Amino acid sequence: MTENTRHPVDEMLPLGQLFVYGLQHVLAMYAGAVAVPLIIANAIGLTREQLIFLINADLFTCGIATLIQTLGFGNMGIRIPLIQGVTFAAVTPMIIIGKTNGMTAIYGAIIIAGLVTYLAAPYFSKLIRFFPPVVTGSIITIIGVTLMPVAVMWAAGGNPTAKDFASPEYIALAFVVLILVLFFYKCFTGFWSNIAVLLGLISGTIIAIPLGMVNFSQVGTAGWIGITTPFWFGFPTFDIASIVAMVLVMLVVMTETTGDCIAIGEIIEKPIHKEDLARGLRADGFSTVLGGILNSFPYTAFAQNVGLVGLTRVRSRFVVAAAGVILIVLGLIPKLAAVIAAIPHPVLGGAGIVMFGMVAASGIKTLSKVSFEGTHNILVVGVSIGIGMITLAVPNFYHGFPNWLQVILHSGITAGSLAAILLNLLLNGKAATQDVTEKKDVAM
Repeated sequence: MTENTRHPVDEMLPLGQLFVYGLQHVLAMYAGAVAVPLIIANAIGLTREQLIFLINADLFTCGIATLIQTLGFGNMGIRIPLIQGVTFAAVTPMIIIGKTNGMTAIYGAIIIAGLVTYLAAPYFSKLIRFFPPVVTGSIITIIGVTLMPVAVMWAAGGNPTAKDFASPEYIALAFVVLILVLFFYKCFTGFWSNIAVLLGLISGTIIAIPLGMVNFSQVGTAGWIGITTPFWFGFPTFDIASIVAMVLVMLVVMTETTGDCIAIGEIIEKPIHKEDLARGLRADGFSTVLGGILNSFPYTAFAQNVGLVGLTRVRSRFVVAAAGVILIVLGLIPKLAAVIAAIPHPVLGGAGIVMFGMVAASGIKTLSKVSFEGTHNILVVGVSIGIGMITLAVPNFYHGFPNWLQVILHSGITAGSLAAILLNLLLNGKAATQDVTEKKDVAM
């Protein structure tokens, strides 16, 4: 393929731009990346030393997983700007497994579930024909709306139990960052406009320093070098019930990854075929196995960064690959990771509102191509989004259901995605699984 016909997703940018754009992706996903090890460690009662090791292992494996997904390795990797992170769908099962059977049982279940995902990928990818625009648009919109409470929580300070949660100071700082991101995006051009989120995060952190909202104490205590040792908690053990629970989680993860891959494909204007999706799902499976070996967790596409791709309009997969390299370095140098961790939650919240809103807007853009006349598409969109919002409104809505069903329904993205697929089949029929509802392009 010649240079003139190369898709922007394969464009190699100058090294400096790769680093800056990649750093912007890391800052956007960092809080979500370290949240899972923090939750697991606190719930199971691990020591501070073990927590630090978990965070380092998580960041290190995040970086490797992202490189596999963006650059490709053998028959793995979808080769689009898709950053990898730990799935929140596995948090509750991992806590239950850890309390009952210990950390080694967690990693045994993760390794087997990753293998199952890898082997099932080519079969699961065939389901992509059930994702016409009415379904993909609904899913992308659900992803954006589902992520929005995360940004709001950050804007309020991040900890609902804190006395200063949702204080006027936090909300004001988040609002200032939001305005700054919009200002940089609107008033700057080219490269500087594309790093509007990064500039907003840096500016917001600088503003927060004299306000006493930035705590650099962990930077001083963090070590310079942190090496991730395989099977640090001991050789994995294999409990049948734990394995079944984790395999179920990975089925949920595959559904969410499919939605994220399609969302990115829509944004970068690159159709995602079943072969592409199979490579992406295999990468999820392999990275999950790697997570089990390196004392980390199951991996999936990180929806937080989908909006950043849409906002910056930078479609090169090598930008996200650069983010993967940065994550590996952060996993090896805890002191650098501590510097990024010092960014106040309200600063992240202000930028998150813009990024996650862009995801929802991308979904609406996709739905604008769908015909609502003479079809049942409006019901597909309305009901699936409504189902996706249930656990946002009432997080414990399904608390009376069996645990295995809670794993599926607790994720608004998964529940809404399944609803959109099934409703489209039931209301529009089999023919509607193809792109027959898409409007013909109108010549400008």
